Amino acid sequence: MTSPLPSSSAASVLDLAPVVPVVVLADATDAVPLARALVAGGLPAIEVTLRTPAALDAIRAITAEVPQAVVGAGTVLTPEQVEACTAAGAGFLVSPGWTEVLLEAMRGAGVPFLPGVSTTSEVVALLERGVREMKFFPAQAAGGTPYLRSLAGPLPQARFCPTGGIGPATAPEYLALPNVGCVGGSWMVPADAVAAGDWGRVEELARTAAGLRDADGTCR
Repeated sequence: MTSPLPSSSAASVLDLAPVVPVVVLADATDAVPLARALVAGGLPAIEVTLRTPAALDAIRAITAEVPQAVVGAGTVLTPEQVEACTAAGAGFLVSPGWTEVLLEAMRGAGVPFLPGVSTTSEVVALLERGVREMKFFPAQAAGGTPYLRSLAGPLPQARFCPTGGIGPATAPEYLALPNVGCVGGSWMVPADAVAAGDWGRVEELARTAAGLRDADGTCR
């Protein structure tokens, strides 16, 4: 199951860019300049995680002031968070795992969502429910590229955004897999750069990440 993205012509968040930055913000005032730097570097899909009290304000600010960005909410765990995130303007939702209750809440939210999986049974269960796009988490700890490659044969209809322990050295290995649309990571938003307001560094790291997959779909 996918839903149209409000700020892009792409049909899926997995197709917006090769990398989705996973952002943890302690101060919501950093949200807009950070988002502008990521968009300028070629990464329009931004996952703001609900790990800090500033997350919802950050989503509101990016939604209001950076229309080129498609800002989503990550680490969504409850129906109440689903409601709060969509009210704040989140354009997609990401969870580290899923339950029936959480899945139904995300399904009813009216925005794209990526429920988290780490086992074949979880993937099959989501496919039974009409969900074809998923977060694979924690990617490196749960088997990495060999695991995802082994799923491509029996379950080609499932597409993944692997997240967890992925960096610039390993991202191309994931992006080369036929069942991977994009990867999630935080290496282009290092904490020291965000703390210093070094948005030029963030933009350059984002540009390098955006270039991990060429326009023809091949990986560098």
